[in-house]
Amino acid sequence: MANQTEKRLYPPSAALCPTPVVLVTCGDYMGEMNAITVAWVGTVASEPPMIAIGIRPTRYSFGLLQRYGDFVVNLPTTDHVDVLNYCGTVSGRNEDKFKGAGITPARADNVRAPLVAEFPVNIECKIKNRIGSGSHDLFLGEVMCVHIAPEVLSRGDIDPEKMNPLAYFNGLYFALGDQVGKTPNK
Repeated sequence: MANQTEKRLYPPSAALCPTPVVLVTCGDYMGEMNAITVAWVGTVASEPPMIAIGIRPTRYSFGLLQRYGDFVVNLPTTDHVDVLNYCGTVSGRNEDKFKGAGITPARADNVRAPLVAEFPVNIECKIKNRIGSGSHDLFLGEVMCVHIAPEVLSRGDIDPEKMNPLAYFNGLYFALGDQVGKTPNK
């Protein structure tokens, strides 16, 4: 491993790695709706549970988030890379991404935005705040409920080996590897 004097200095960048990659759905299940691939996403609080997503103001989804005030974070598996690529490169202004990606919108329990039926975990969120932060605005969503498919559960928790979640770094997707430890509280 390099010591401090061997490290090279780079300009400021979003070098955090890896990050989760998710499919955010927004809009209204009964009307206009969209799906957008997001890697600027993370848990920001546990009481109440809150998730932040970073969206560029120029994106079609940005207006839907503002108009409807909620979103769903849909967690993909390694089988969903093509869906993520499609929804991350095509604009919902011009195409129905659900039809084009071959995914099925499903009714949520607490928000107007649709769930993605094919994804094993769907997290319904109501927007509590929006923070301008440069190229992206952060939408802070309070988690209202979580839908989890039974096939990815073990002992009541999401099992990463059954889920096959994805990570994102520098334009690439990665499957998560082996467990190497655990936190003291688990």
